Amino acid sequence: MTDKDDIFQQTKYPEDFVFDEKVVKVFDDMVSRSVPFYNEIQTLQTQLVLDFVSEPSSVVCDLGCSTGTTIDLILKNPLCNDSVQFIGYDNSNPMLNKARNKLSDGVKNKRVELINADLNALPELPPCHVVLMNWTLQFVRPIDRENLLRNVFNALKPGGALFISEKILGSSPQLNRQYIDHYLQFKKSRGGYSNEENQRKREALENVLVPYRLDENYRLLNRCGFEQVDTYFRWLNFACIIAVKTE
Repeated sequence: MTDKDDIFQQTKYPEDFVFDEKVVKVFDDMVSRSVPFYNEIQTLQTQLVLDFVSEPSSVVCDLGCSTGTTIDLILKNPLCNDSVQFIGYDNSNPMLNKARNKLSDGVKNKRVELINADLNALPELPPCHVVLMNWTLQFVRPIDRENLLRNVFNALKPGGALFISEKILGSSPQLNRQYIDHYLQFKKSRGGYSNEENQRKREALENVLVPYRLDENYRLLNRCGFEQVDTYFRWLNFACIIAVKTE
């Protein structure tokens, strides 16, 4: 059972945001209330991922798998072949512990492997058909992002796909401010967060989450070898990108 996210109701939160036990305890509630159209994105992504795992023993790598929600949704989809293998990477042991509980059947049946790893210095990935990065690239140090995405490109089989869900910057400072204002209003009206909670979380994330503009993400993916790049969903300063490795 997931607890309600009330972390930022406290008087102050001076520390940088970290995925510790306190955050992990409420994470599923936090992300579902903070990310616009979260459930719809997960459903749409699952449908698209299944297009790329038709080969026997296809492999899906989830970088920043958190509590294992995305793997769980794909694994339990009736159209998912029983031979598909999943590898989840995360640098938070509390996250991985929760993922192990959520994915216990898959772990027991050896369809799911969960690995503690830092995306800023990720070991070489195994050959795979799909790589997922849901709201994780934004937490990778900018200086390390190109090396990480080259690792992903090299691991993907020809015809494989990378899925990135990301918070982005608007194309101009004025638009970016408007998007942020509307997003904060969304969190207040739909997510139930107060102005104080929103402000405290922004301050905690300020030095941790570093978003790029959409065109900057496209250029980065192009530099790493991806020729087919497209946005399959966008809501203000949130975007979902698919990048396919040309066969």
